[in-house]
Amino acid sequence: MITISDKAREQLLVLRSKEGHPETHNLRVSVKGGGCSGLMYDLGFDGELNERDEVFEDNGLKIIVDKKSLLYLVGTTLDFSDGLNGKGFQFVNPNATRTCGCGESFSV
Repeated sequence: MITISDKAREQLLVLRSKEGHPETHNLRVSVKGGGCSGLMYDLGFDGELNERDEVFEDNGLKIIVDKKSLLYLVGTTLDFSDGLNGKGFQFVNPNATRTCGCGESFSV
């Protein structure tokens, strides 16, 4: 399961509206190969479900995760930071053994 902080929820709702996605589109979170640590997070909005998808709900938002990505994301919190060190979504992943300085890639 993935948890969404209040700040991340606010930003996701704003972003979904700005990008013109309907409210029926849910947040899709996945893990892909790449980045300086080997794996990268991927966020987007999606209105389709695949047979290999799991759907969760947290903080009023539905989250779609494919089963392969779920292995890397169990227990992760999606947060949003707009502080002096940068602005953007942050993944707090207890499964990551190493993360990159950019915060977008990790390894397990």
